[in-house]
Amino acid sequence: MMSVAAPDTSLGVAHHVREARDRRATLRIAGAAHWMNAGRPTSALGTLSLSALAGIVDYNPGDLTLTARAGTSLETIAHAAAAEHQWLALDPFGDPSGTLGATVATASSGPLACAFGTPRDNVLGLEIVTGDGRTIRSGGRVVKNVAGFDLTRLFTGSWGTLGVITEVTVRLRALPEVEDTLALSIDEHPETVGALLVRLRAAAIAPLALELVNAPLARVLGLAETMVLLIRLGGNADSVRAQRAALGFAGGITTVPASMWNVLRTCEPEHAMVMRISMPPSRLAECWVAARHVTHDVLHDATPDPTRVARGARPTLMHGTVERGVVRCIVPAPSSDAVDRAIAACATLPATVIFERLPDSAWPRVPHALHGRLAPRIRQTFDPDGILNPGILGATP
Repeated sequence: MMSVAAPDTSLGVAHHVREARDRRATLRIAGAAHWMNAGRPTSALGTLSLSALAGIVDYNPGDLTLTARAGTSLETIAHAAAAEHQWLALDPFGDPSGTLGATVATASSGPLACAFGTPRDNVLGLEIVTGDGRTIRSGGRVVKNVAGFDLTRLFTGSWGTLGVITEVTVRLRALPEVEDTLALSIDEHPETVGALLVRLRAAAIAPLALELVNAPLARVLGLAETMVLLIRLGGNADSVRAQRAALGFAGGITTVPASMWNVLRTCEPEHAMVMRISMPPSRLAECWVAARHVTHDVLHDATPDPTRVARGARPTLMHGTVERGVVRCIVPAPSSDAVDRAIAACATLPATVIFERLPDSAWPRVPHALHGRLAPRIRQTFDPDGILNPGILGATP
């Protein structure tokens, strides 16, 4: 049985890491433990849970900065910031009770990355317990900081393989005075999508989010039976009014509830295969076509029985963050044959493909995330014995 430790202080985390190192025991780092099947399976024998390491440490509304322990939920931070008419502009996919530490460790982002960037653009400083039990700080609790080697960006997105993030300082933003969410039904033909995106980029708008969703996902959102472009506008009343007017060329735009974004964040089934396909933003329409090709192979060509989809198999959900050139494909409960074909098809794409979730048995057929000599040397510096999340990025001690 896997042992579980849940310290409620940074000192407690450091103690457990040192103890594990002394025993040559490996540790799986967990936050709220919602997505423990994301990333490669780890060979860790014990779990270090940060769920008890929660709470806001410091909040300075005047500086738009907030510091919280790693186990603090995004929901808790949202409530605290909203009281000061501010927000943390990070909306990673998943339950809002997910933790700040996990969001930073996995560098997870959502549609708001269109306007506000990813966690690397919003994290100002970190406290980390390294794999050899040292407690170090990077960055700070102010927006401006001393120049130097950027450990904050290094640890953000390292999936806990270099150290355990115990405290995070983030940049907040002022809440928009007015927000509108608009929906535009469009033809999924690549030329139609490409032409629309070109006009949108030339329009006098500064959207908070631009997200394409395919017809099956549009139905989940209660929108339409066609592909839909979701447009999130924010600012003062005059700015939003002017941006809506600038979208007049599109026609057929309707206002939809802002709650749509929360539904989009949480609609992913538990046992889905999830892959992220990306190209430069200017090639988003081409990226969408590539993603459709792969998911068609998964749902049809990979199925020995061609009537499987018609008999009620759940269709692939696809959505694309326009200004980042990223398309996420969510395939509910795929067969092992479908997984194999998806991996093979993605290997031939002229795009960057990242698998977020796969059955454990499929990961050996996916190339490791870490290549070359630099990554192992960095791992050796911060976790010399390889006790933290071993194997999760394909890393070895």
